[in-house]
Amino acid sequence: MAGNIMPNRLDRAFYQYQEELEAKALEVLRSGWYVLGPEVQEFEKEFAQYTGSRYCVGLASGLDALWLAFRVLGIGSGDEVIVQANTYIASVMGITINGATPVFVEPDIFYNMDASKLEELVTERTKAILVVHLYGQAANMEEILEVCKRHRLRLVEDCAQSHGACCQGKMTGTFGEIGCFSFYPSKNLGAFGDAGAIITDDEELAKSMRMYRNYGSEKRYYNKVVGANSRLDELQAGLLRVRLRHLSRLTAERRELACRYTRELQNQRLHLPQVRPGCDSVWHQYVIRTKEREGLMQYLERQGIGTIIHYPIPPHLSEAYADLGHQRGDYPLAEEYADTVLSLPLYNGMTREEQTFVIEALNSFPG
Repeated sequence: MAGNIMPNRLDRAFYQYQEELEAKALEVLRSGWYVLGPEVQEFEKEFAQYTGSRYCVGLASGLDALWLAFRVLGIGSGDEVIVQANTYIASVMGITINGATPVFVEPDIFYNMDASKLEELVTERTKAILVVHLYGQAANMEEILEVCKRHRLRLVEDCAQSHGACCQGKMTGTFGEIGCFSFYPSKNLGAFGDAGAIITDDEELAKSMRMYRNYGSEKRYYNKVVGANSRLDELQAGLLRVRLRHLSRLTAERRELACRYTRELQNQRLHLPQVRPGCDSVWHQYVIRTKEREGLMQYLERQGIGTIIHYPIPPHLSEAYADLGHQRGDYPLAEEYADTVLSLPLYNGMTREEQTFVIEALNSFPG
């Protein structure tokens, strides 16, 4: 068994539904329609229905979903957006591409935004909160919504890792004005290339997003605004439709794998993830913490077990955002997470034997 367990295996999920996926790909290729056609329209309807939202607009990537969300909301230069300090840098890019300023908040024990710290960060320049449902875990939406309502702030959700996750029975992406999704191949609902989307209940926001994604035009060659080329293509939309039909089963499989990790990992050197009461997780990642991370990674690598760090550098310490003037110590909990988190192998199609090998290796780690 030793020797070839990767952190993620995208081919396994493909082979689970190979016949359906290949048939759909051939259907789209033979159709002669490759951009903004019937597959995109049907996927938008089906994903909106899946999430419980009124509208879905397909886009080229999750990052496009984020920056275009703030663009259509009119948030830009001089505005502040609160976002958690331990997120992936793309969340922050969605803010700064528009000229707005990210204001970081520490995470909680569930790796999501600490809602109890939001109030102290709100200023007269604060225009929105960007909630990131990190690692597939739904954030503490009740408290976050209260802050937004009290201060009349816009709410955008980064759901790149939380397809299908719920809080109090309501799906992530449907709490705020706009929910932003990535369908990057490694996501729980993954395409076979870059792809993304937004969901909203606001007809005007959906209309604006459709205009912005297509060079700023509603009618060909008549451009109302300076838009983007961010169109979900027909092939990706068709393949996503196939995977969406099976997403509930794929999510159940990931939850079963995560539950087994939680149940059988016994090494006291490892801090296991927790799930917020009243919310759930779709387990995009199974993230442990350990102060002996480097030694553990080397130990696992010698046994052929791959791991990934999500994420080793918090955005406020990234070279890309040196101009914000932050330094180490500004967000100690986010920095501690960056120094200690480690994602274990977890993917659709992971065999029981593979997971047993990983669990036994982790439980035997001597430190």
